[in-house]
Amino acid sequence: MSTETVKITRLGAQGHGIAEGGKGPIYVPHALPGETVAIARNGGHGILISIAEASPDRIEPLCRHFNPDRDACGGCSLQHLADAPYRAFKRDLVVEALKSRGLAPAVGELVAAHPGERRRTVFSARKTEKGLLLGFNRAETNHIVSIEECPVAAPGIVARLDAIRSIGEALAAGSDTFHITVLDTLSGLDLAATDLKPLADRQRRAVTEVVLSLRGIARVSVNGEIVIEPQKPLIDFGGVKVSPPPGAFTQATRPAEDAMADLVTAHVTKAKRVLDLFAGSGTFALRLARNAKVHAVESEEKPLKALDHAARNTQGLKPVTIEKRDLFRRPMTVQELKNHDAVVFDPPRAGAEAQVRELARSAIRTVAAVSCNPVTLARDLRILVDGGYRIKSVTPIDQFLWSPHVEAVALLEK
Repeated sequence: MSTETVKITRLGAQGHGIAEGGKGPIYVPHALPGETVAIARNGGHGILISIAEASPDRIEPLCRHFNPDRDACGGCSLQHLADAPYRAFKRDLVVEALKSRGLAPAVGELVAAHPGERRRTVFSARKTEKGLLLGFNRAETNHIVSIEECPVAAPGIVARLDAIRSIGEALAAGSDTFHITVLDTLSGLDLAATDLKPLADRQRRAVTEVVLSLRGIARVSVNGEIVIEPQKPLIDFGGVKVSPPPGAFTQATRPAEDAMADLVTAHVTKAKRVLDLFAGSGTFALRLARNAKVHAVESEEKPLKALDHAARNTQGLKPVTIEKRDLFRRPMTVQELKNHDAVVFDPPRAGAEAQVRELARSAIRTVAAVSCNPVTLARDLRILVDGGYRIKSVTPIDQFLWSPHVEAVALLEK
């Protein structure tokens, strides 16, 4: 590993500063464009040692755990970047992905995220001689940085870090690392632990005793199995209360979810029959059912059951039907699509290539595409445009504050 001084010219897609080296780019975490920095270099990777010339866009991070000089939490990578260039960086991720596919639609300004909005957080945990180590991994390592604060997370999560540690300590049998997904719900925290061995009876008793001694804990589960549920965890999808299964996917922040839902529902407002693909527990389907009949398709049975239960027990909704189906292996065909007026799809990061190829051949006039990956979104939109669709707008949405992750909603018509 050699030491050298380099000039940072731009930010990479992961938020790392990039310097031009003789044998290719050098990626330097925590460095910003325009800065002259000293680095310890290992091939194409540089570790920031010092800053000789700082960028005017550099700001003081909010969190004590964001510190590249010491034991730094890897949860945030861009806390040192001022707000305006940070928002521009995220919007450009979407613009550049679209451009790489020959697409240049109208791209709106970034819908911003703010501190304290993250209602879903995944902690790493490990039992030690001094107690439970709970926090986030240092960037690109398995080393857990214990945290005492997190400006990104919802106050309801941060205020109960000690309670989460107590529950995690009761769950842990050995020193292996496991994970606890914490969801801040209307009825309390929902803790879903994974990567643990099946609990012994003594562990179950210990967890039960700890939870019953605490306030504000709705449920604790291990590898999808409920251990204790003092109250059903409830989340609100546009006025419809849903109890998601343990560890189920939810949008990370409520403001981002609302922004996505507002764009989608406004776009398909005239449709009478809407197809919601990759529907999960009903983020969009249950909102859309206020005005239209909805057919919700999802590959996992438990979220579908939660969606179905909520629809059946909420007054004022149009009929909602459900279908368990792997859309990667068996996409809705052109023949099946013709029974609907509009399609909404929100796939995992891999996108929905097989499904959009069928959709591109259909006569459906209105499509809303929701994505957590600009690269696969651009690929899918290219297929739809080649099939005759026109992109009305693309809106980038931030819900993973100070990270390189960005969501987007694309609205299309044929």
